[in-house]
Amino acid sequence: MSLYKATIMDEPAVSRALKRISHEILEKNSGSDNLCIIGVKRRGIPIAEKIAENIFQIENAQIPCGVLDITFYRDDLSLISKDPVAKPPEFDFEVNGKTIILVDDVLYTGRTVRAAMEAIMAIGRPASIQLAVLVDRGHRELPIRGDYVGKNVPTSKSERIAVNFPPFDDRISVELFE
Repeated sequence: MSLYKATIMDEPAVSRALKRISHEILEKNSGSDNLCIIGVKRRGIPIAEKIAENIFQIENAQIPCGVLDITFYRDDLSLISKDPVAKPPEFDFEVNGKTIILVDDVLYTGRTVRAAMEAIMAIGRPASIQLAVLVDRGHRELPIRGDYVGKNVPTSKSERIAVNFPPFDDRISVELFE
């Protein structure tokens, strides 16, 4: 059983971080042209949607936003299921030549991001893939870093970060557990 230690980000802090990330994305890419946002299933989805909404409020530009289930591309797939089923991506836009903003809630070992990049490359060849994460907790096993990070939270390997975000949770927050 996990033991609650602290609330790292409350709802206003998460909102500020996602607004900052949205501005940084627009600044780095000189606007919203050629951008697509893809949220990694589960909590990367509502975070991606919020970033797309923020960009719309800032630029009045609708950015295509999609969902990516990376289960089939995980390197621990054999531990999850004996007979995995590949699910098609849930977006109706072309990735070829686009700048993809890949969004996830927590960056930890880098394995989820590696699987997501592999899944994207299996359907097309984007101009680039940039990574936006709400929390970077360290402990990388692969040479992957976030281009846009809401908060860096140094953790021990025994600690756990929980991102709470509707529709999966009843509140918006980031919490630390032992």
